Amino acid sequence: MDAMDAVLRNFKLIPCPEGDGCSKRDCQWQHSWDIKSPPGLAHDGSQDEDGPRKRRKLSSEPGSAPVGSLSTHPEPSSALRPVSPPPLKRKLPQPTNITAPTASSPKPPPSSAGSFTPASEPVRATTSQHVAPHQNTPVKAAPAKPSPVKATPVRATPRKPEALNPRHLKSAPTGHDFRYKALKLLHEQFQRLNNELKRDAKEDEEKLVLSDQEVIWLALDEEQRMATDKPSIYQNVIKNRIMAYKRMTPAQWKTEREAELKKKSATATPGSNTLSSKNLAKAVMGPPKDVQTGLTPEQEVEFLAHLYTPIDHLSEFNYVPTAPSDEDIARAREGDEASGGWEVCDRCATRFQVFPGRREEDGALASGGKCVHHPGRAYFPDRTPGVFNRPAKRYRCCQEVVGESPGCAASDTHVFKTTSPARLAALIPFVRTPPNPSVPKDRAVCFDCEMGYTVYGLELIRITATSWPDGKELLDVLVQPLGEILDLNSRYSGVWPEDIVNAEPWSGETLGSEGQKDKTQEEREASKDADPTERKRMRIVPSPVVARDLLFSLISPTTPLIGHGLENDLNAVRIIHPTVIDTILLYPHHKGGLPMRYGLKMLMETQLNKAIQVEETDGKAMGHDSAEDARAAGELVRLKVQEKWSTMKREGWRIVDGKFVAPGGESRDSSEEKVVEEEGTPA
Repeated sequence: MDAMDAVLRNFKLIPCPEGDGCSKRDCQWQHSWDIKSPPGLAHDGSQDEDGPRKRRKLSSEPGSAPVGSLSTHPEPSSALRPVSPPPLKRKLPQPTNITAPTASSPKPPPSSAGSFTPASEPVRATTSQHVAPHQNTPVKAAPAKPSPVKATPVRATPRKPEALNPRHLKSAPTGHDFRYKALKLLHEQFQRLNNELKRDAKEDEEKLVLSDQEVIWLALDEEQRMATDKPSIYQNVIKNRIMAYKRMTPAQWKTEREAELKKKSATATPGSNTLSSKNLAKAVMGPPKDVQTGLTPEQEVEFLAHLYTPIDHLSEFNYVPTAPSDEDIARAREGDEASGGWEVCDRCATRFQVFPGRREEDGALASGGKCVHHPGRAYFPDRTPGVFNRPAKRYRCCQEVVGESPGCAASDTHVFKTTSPARLAALIPFVRTPPNPSVPKDRAVCFDCEMGYTVYGLELIRITATSWPDGKELLDVLVQPLGEILDLNSRYSGVWPEDIVNAEPWSGETLGSEGQKDKTQEEREASKDADPTERKRMRIVPSPVVARDLLFSLISPTTPLIGHGLENDLNAVRIIHPTVIDTILLYPHHKGGLPMRYGLKMLMETQLNKAIQVEETDGKAMGHDSAEDARAAGELVRLKVQEKWSTMKREGWRIVDGKFVAPGGESRDSSEEKVVEEEGTPA
């Protein structure tokens, strides 16, 4: 039936034999009244409600003009109607001699969907031109000069107003209730500081004052940054940040606003996006805290007696309070010989074999091939309130769930380490710090070591000591380990193969009260100040025993030894020291302390607003700097001195004749305290 209707409709293209005198009802032929189409449709009837139809030749219509000619009385351009498209099977002719419309030419009339102007159709004249009658050639418009286009300045998109409600995150570190409460407290402190600054602001300081909406944006940005950058410790970080702003004065808030304003202006200036990762981190955290203990350097050293950390009961956490016995060392050596060099990889837990002195047949140091592992530690994310299932354990390096991927990094060889005091003593014996009368009594020393993997495990490769509280360098040398090097662990140790190759041999001189600094060292520091990108050229000692003797020349049993995670450093040098101040124990983890611990980098960010361990060169992480880490631990200790002395003063403590006096008591002479049981010869 549909096919028959289509055939009958085609008769409408053929004129009726009876012409307009046809009186037949519903005649299938074409009549003059059928040609009249409603406005908006083409003359040729090639398009109707049933879709595209065959196009008639224009010459078959009565009174039609030849193709390519213009009408004697051309219609104005506003009265033109679009031409219907050709059938789909028909190849579209390519347009030629098409000129872009100029600013002075009128816009073409709107056309129906799919319409186009054939190339054979002449270009119609514009309203400013006249066409001669009976003209059979196309008339081309005179080319017009393009009008210059003025560049529109790009305006910054206005920021949308937001309400004081935590922003939605794909993976929220905790529940909405806690985030909302923390956000409100953070906003309250921002609003308080901003109002105080506004009340006392001078004319040139008005630009530092924020509007109410800007204060809300600032609180939202800060909360979101802490939630995304540190999700595992979000609750602790935001609590510390709220307390920091609660103690902040308007002057400190003003300094922070000025730093933020400078950062924004530097980012908006072309060519200024050259901030190093450390400077960028500083700009994000705001100005660093200024530690003012109110004590002299000598009094600060004496005050450390209130912060000593006893390690007698921390042997289960790898602290070594007493040296292993000879029987334990002998059993450890027998076990090493019986194992035949088989170890478990410290990174991927694969069993492999090490060959001290190299394997004879091929010179290999270890078996097992490449090591695929996760360099970041595994951790449990904080549990979301209201969710009873414990979240899956993840790696900090790539946030992958433990057990779902073999690793995100690869090393050339497997490595191992041992924490057994007996096995450590079988290689280098533990020694107590010997008496040293030449060491000043008012000296405290910050201490940090870097370790690398050898065929004997994790060995000392760099040792650094700085004076406290001034931070002057006393000792900083590379160390040649006893075993052949498997991996310098440069990602974390900061010691690279070129550092070992370019190191100057230690000349054998002893250290004085000013440490290792000499004319050569001063020249090296001056060259580094002239070119900050130049790596420090260090000196290297032939063995860990020599490095330990150099440290012994700077300390005595009563010298406070300051560091972060000191059990690792003390075990690497094989030292038993009675006077220890460990920042891991000064700032215990909020979940109950050891074995959980905060990293030094995180403590510096949350406690002092300072960024460490972020130096990069050409996008490559350069690892830790033991001198930077040693000074950072010293700064955290000064902060603890400030906090504890403030508490003690409220309790009634005072200073009399340079000595600390308890409430209602006499002065406490820390130099007379018995720090060690006996100061005999080293064990």
